[in-house]
Amino acid sequence: VLSGVTVRGALVQMGPHKIDRDKWDWDEIAKNPFFCPDKDKAAFFEDYLDGIRKNGSSIGAVIEVIAEGVPAGLGAPIYAKLDADLAAAMMSINAVKGVEVGAGFGAAELSGEENADEMRMGNQGVSFLSNHAGGILGGISTGQPVVVRFAVKPTSSILSPRRTVDRKGGQTEIMTKGRHDPCVGIRAVPVGEAMMACVLADHFLRHRGQVGG
Repeated sequence: VLSGVTVRGALVQMGPHKIDRDKWDWDEIAKNPFFCPDKDKAAFFEDYLDGIRKNGSSIGAVIEVIAEGVPAGLGAPIYAKLDADLAAAMMSINAVKGVEVGAGFGAAELSGEENADEMRMGNQGVSFLSNHAGGILGGISTGQPVVVRFAVKPTSSILSPRRTVDRKGGQTEIMTKGRHDPCVGIRAVPVGEAMMACVLADHFLRHRGQVGG
């Protein structure tokens, strides 16, 4: 249905450690178990996560999903905003606690001049000089890559005792025994890709139903 659209996801942060975006290489994602596009950071994550596992703890992560080749015009300005539906889809993934589109929360640090995605006319038509909006303006796709990031919380099943209250109201402790995921965010990469693809497919079909073609 979505011919020419490519959806790819990557782990871009684990705990406080972010990838070096200057080293982003999509080919590296298939070469490490973290879906990480930064070869050096993937090597760092091996020892980092192993230490967390040995301590019986867990850590969160940030996943970035990018859809390229998305046609302009998908979405609507109010009740069927593309970014709103994407946010809802990503937030529905288990353990996700935050979603951002384009510059996201980083936009709060920018001035209007810095944040504006200026446009120019070229041989191939209109083009943007930046993509702080993440490919969506006013709820409608612009034709630029659609960029969504989501934060995955650390797994709650950890080996150290945590204080809680039982069903009788008594104060007690709880501790998880056995296997647990030290970073469940790793598993979320292909899930985020699937959510992006589903939402784009829904909006493509809705658009076709409205305008034909």
